[in-house]
Amino acid sequence: MLVNMKGKDVICTQELSVQEINALLKLAKEMKADRYGDKYNQLIKDQTFLMFFFNPSLRTRISFESAATELGGHAQFLEPKTMRLKKTSGGVEVQAGETIEDAAQVLARYACGMGIRILETSVENYGDGNALLREYAKWMDVPIINMADDKYHPCQGLSDVMGMQEHKGDLKGKTILMTWAHGALARSYCSVHENLLITSRLGMNVKLAYPKGYDLPEEEIAKVKVNCEANGTKFEIINDPDVGYTNDVEFVYSRNWFGPDFYKIGKEAEIARASKMTDWICTQERMDHTNNALYIHPMPVDRGKEVTDEVASGPNSIIVNIAENRLHTQKAIMAMTIAGMKVEI
Repeated sequence: MLVNMKGKDVICTQELSVQEINALLKLAKEMKADRYGDKYNQLIKDQTFLMFFFNPSLRTRISFESAATELGGHAQFLEPKTMRLKKTSGGVEVQAGETIEDAAQVLARYACGMGIRILETSVENYGDGNALLREYAKWMDVPIINMADDKYHPCQGLSDVMGMQEHKGDLKGKTILMTWAHGALARSYCSVHENLLITSRLGMNVKLAYPKGYDLPEEEIAKVKVNCEANGTKFEIINDPDVGYTNDVEFVYSRNWFGPDFYKIGKEAEIARASKMTDWICTQERMDHTNNALYIHPMPVDRGKEVTDEVASGPNSIIVNIAENRLHTQKAIMAMTIAGMKVEI
């Protein structure tokens, strides 16, 4: 089957077909194996990819800039404060002036595609960031790539799975434990949602552990349940910090995320609450109860809170490999959606 994604937006992996996900992963692995090969280094020659950052980043900015360069193009960094954009109905604070409709159509004439990063601290309500991203996608006739919004992070989800496959092969029937962890950063849902969605989509059993009061949005959990039902796999919710670490678990993902009332109580109150639940941390003692599980995390890691150094820096940690894969999955996305590269699966 030949997969063609030319012109397609990548906002959430749940909106891609399994064939498209597999094609992106296949191409990313090939690009990683032949990173500077002539086959790929002119795919967007002399073209500009725009990167619109409402929130700062280390891995996202550098990996996208490197991806554009290695494909023969150029990435340009944009910030809201440098653009005369009108405040949106979604509550994003930007300067008064031009509408998204007008700005998006002009930007599309300049660039081959655009990435947008807009997290919870840049919006008033859950979902506003994702809504803004989709508004740009509505008016731009070049691909929009989600560089992390307040709901989804498709590039991270693809990179997680790529790393997991590199170390364990086919993921069907394998089990992942996604567990909440205490911390001082009040983290977003986006990376957690994407991992749950893409792993369940690709046929994994999913265990989700968190303390009471840290439920994830029901609409996303419903999608995970449907994915598992379609694949005949298991989905389990656990409210205990120990119970999820069992001998069938082959991957552990420990991550802090804020509670459903975050937008009401604010960041400082959330941090104060989460920091008290010190039992929720990934330790080597807990990992020893698994099937020699690999440790994954989207980074940056809140060491000593989400996970101990012994685990994060241990032989079963693949967090740096996954971070590297951001470059390769993003090159694959740009190659297929912008350059129109077709992939046989």
